[in-house]
Amino acid sequence: MLTLLLLLVCIAGGATLYIWNAMQPVQPKTQPVAFTVVRGTGTSAIADTLEQKGLIRNALVFKAYVKFKQQGNAFQAGKYEAKPGVTFDQLIAKLSAGDVVKEEMIRFTIPEGFTIRQMADKLQKEGLADRQQFLQLANDPSAFDVALVRDIPKQAGLRYALEGYLFPETYELKKGSTTKDIIQTMLEQTQKRLNTISDLDAHLQQRGETLHQLLTVASLVEREVVVDDERPIVAGVIYNRLQQDKKLEIDATVQYMLDKQKERLYYKDLAVESPYNTYMHEGLPPGPIASPSLKSVVAALEPKATDYLFYVTKKDGTHKHLFAKTYKEHLHNI
Repeated sequence: MLTLLLLLVCIAGGATLYIWNAMQPVQPKTQPVAFTVVRGTGTSAIADTLEQKGLIRNALVFKAYVKFKQQGNAFQAGKYEAKPGVTFDQLIAKLSAGDVVKEEMIRFTIPEGFTIRQMADKLQKEGLADRQQFLQLANDPSAFDVALVRDIPKQAGLRYALEGYLFPETYELKKGSTTKDIIQTMLEQTQKRLNTISDLDAHLQQRGETLHQLLTVASLVEREVVVDDERPIVAGVIYNRLQQDKKLEIDATVQYMLDKQKERLYYKDLAVESPYNTYMHEGLPPGPIASPSLKSVVAALEPKATDYLFYVTKKDGTHKHLFAKTYKEHLHNI
């Protein structure tokens, strides 16, 4: 009986020593070891991976310890790094917190009022996108899974289908993101920002206006106005002229149809045939001429009611405008 008891004590002591030894950290190293936890991976497979990577001594003991701590269900998927020499508790804390390796990111800014071409040029110059592919995708809304693009009309004369639909913002994406990934993210941002406007669809329906028309007016406001409190006034002027069947005669639309921006437009520029030339054609251009800010979108949705039909930029450096109800007043302002 005594012999059996001694034998059991020795077995228990040996098992305890074995478990204690298996729980000890492996030999410390300065170089971190990378490992990946795929979504849906169980604790058992994670433990096996940790042992294979040399981060723990014994997968079976680790599994038992995690079960004892009742923490295995909190492990999160992702790419991890850990230095050999960490304890069981440190590994459990890292996996439970989702303390994954920070991925390298790219960062770029699209200014308000930028056109598709300006975006393509900027992103190629920064080595983030292929210019030609960007321009091709800008005419292929079906390539993107965003509700926003389903209402873009297929009409003649539209230069770029996604013009005005890519939100001007500072973006951070994973390094290696494709040109398509970039455009998809920008479209999603536009959708997100438009969703912040209360009852947008109801407002559009009440005004008898489509989202495409709204973004077109907003883009005109964006390119014409610098001072924020003038945005609703200029939007009101645009709608006033549309209601009275007057040509918009907006310089920014002529600038848009030209391959290169000019500091000054000449009469010959105003005579160039294009559906975007609002000096030649009544109504709105076929679509937006730039990416409007949210401020311009709201201004186009809620224009200020006035009798103004004209405006001209002041020459005092303030970027403000002088507004007029009649052409005679407008000439006086000029």
